[in-house]
Amino acid sequence: MKLPSLLTHSLAGLSFLGLVLTAAPAPAQKLPSKQKVLKAMTLSNAYFMSKWPDPGKDIMTNKLRPSHIWTRSVYYEGLMALYRIDKQKSYYDYAVDWGEKHKWGIRNGITDRDADNQCAGQTYIELYEIDRKPERIRDIKACIDNMVKSPKVDDWSWIDALQMAMPVFAKLGVEYQDSRYYEKMYQIYNYSKTVHGGKGLYNPEDQLWWRDKDFVAPYKEPNGQDCYWSRGNGWVVAAMARVLDVMPRNAPHRDEYVQMYMSMIKALPPLQRPDGFWNVSLHDQTHFGGKELSGTALFVYGMAWGINHGLLDRKTYQPIIAKAWQGMIKDCLHPDGFLGYVQGTGKEPKDGQPVSYTSKPDFEDYGLGCFLLAGSEVYKLQP
Repeated sequence: MKLPSLLTHSLAGLSFLGLVLTAAPAPAQKLPSKQKVLKAMTLSNAYFMSKWPDPGKDIMTNKLRPSHIWTRSVYYEGLMALYRIDKQKSYYDYAVDWGEKHKWGIRNGITDRDADNQCAGQTYIELYEIDRKPERIRDIKACIDNMVKSPKVDDWSWIDALQMAMPVFAKLGVEYQDSRYYEKMYQIYNYSKTVHGGKGLYNPEDQLWWRDKDFVAPYKEPNGQDCYWSRGNGWVVAAMARVLDVMPRNAPHRDEYVQMYMSMIKALPPLQRPDGFWNVSLHDQTHFGGKELSGTALFVYGMAWGINHGLLDRKTYQPIIAKAWQGMIKDCLHPDGFLGYVQGTGKEPKDGQPVSYTSKPDFEDYGLGCFLLAGSEVYKLQP
């Protein structure tokens, strides 16, 4: 462990034991240079590409899974964000090879309605926009077209699904100038927001989302608060940013996504930890509290995107972003590019624990994807 990180972890432990009673206020963090942001992104991505030289290789954890599942698809979202600011041919080739190895397909075929499996389509469509080979978009379009034609609207019963699938609908709406994609996306989104779990998964009072029906009231965290999972809410923030990033200004229901984005973003600053991170349980720091990268990175991505697109006040949000980014660099990024403090897969604070500097999540890809998305927008903050 690097000495600065070791010192940080030691002080945190002493504070917990009551041995450090006072501390000088931390100086306001400043954004790093574009070069430093890109260096961190390049290092972490190089670690992953070196570890996975064959992007088509199946992923083995508790069982064997194909490499176009949601965890890897989120990584490719991040890789494409990195490629857009640093057009290295190796990044493009790595993404194309991934698509080709899976024949540009959806995990369970074009009749699959699972948002997790549709997530690969985000990168397929982006690669199609670069090189308009019809096979790149064929299956994901057919898959979403099947949903558009169906009356079913209850597919997204867990909030992660919003990030996995909504940008696919939005990108297809843009590509084909077809508002049916926007309408269907809104219908399924609104069902998640207002119906699933009884009254919907969004709590307008706290301006946060319950992860799924298992966590709606009266479910409570140990401290008596509602359970709002950091990464789950991060997925929703990312979904809003990624949809708004591509939707035309006159697209139907765009105002709803802007309002949702702004509401959530305003709820997050008071919940930030002094070290820049957000706890895995946003309203209960005692329930597996501590640093966690994936949710933090998604919030950084959303906030930095908001400044870059004129929705957020730079003076208010840039210090929040800087503190979080510097925290991730100092406490999560290893010298070899591995990222620590990534919570493993699951849906609540207790899953994937313990989370630490050296802990390895069951999948190393999605945490990196979130980090690259964050870095791509932090990079753009600097002139």
